[in-house]
Amino acid sequence: MRHGKKFNHLGRQTAHRKSMLANMACSLIEHKRINTTVAKAKALKQFVEPMITKSKTDTTHNRRLVMSKLRQTGAVAELFRDVAPKIGDRPGGYTRIIKLGNRLGDNADMAMIELVDYNELYSAAKPEKKTRRSRRGGSKAKAATPAPTETKTSNEEE
Repeated sequence: MRHGKKFNHLGRQTAHRKSMLANMACSLIEHKRINTTVAKAKALKQFVEPMITKSKTDTTHNRRLVMSKLRQTGAVAELFRDVAPKIGDRPGGYTRIIKLGNRLGDNADMAMIELVDYNELYSAAKPEKKTRRSRRGGSKAKAATPAPTETKTSNEEE
């Protein structure tokens, strides 16, 4: 019976699972988003969010704790240098999982996991709204026509 054992083993032994999660966390920190299966994305979220919380306070002890899990100095440095200041005021929920559909080869559920503050589409600052344009007169046609007409009028006046 498996009472109280909620951790997803992902079909791997302990050492393989820890190495895989460490590699995926380093890739997530480096690239800010990765594509993987839904089960691995959920396991990665539980693995990486406590480390991001530790990176908010830049102490030697926290760097060593994170280094013991990630095992890549470049990823630890980028986490403390770039990611932590950007998410400093956020109380939690540093990652987002977006389901993508099924993989063609084996029909596995795929997902994209990303760091929340690095996605421009969902950011708080909304981009400027674009105005509606008619199909007949595009902005290219309007921008191109005034310049030649101005030169013609100046030539005609001379």
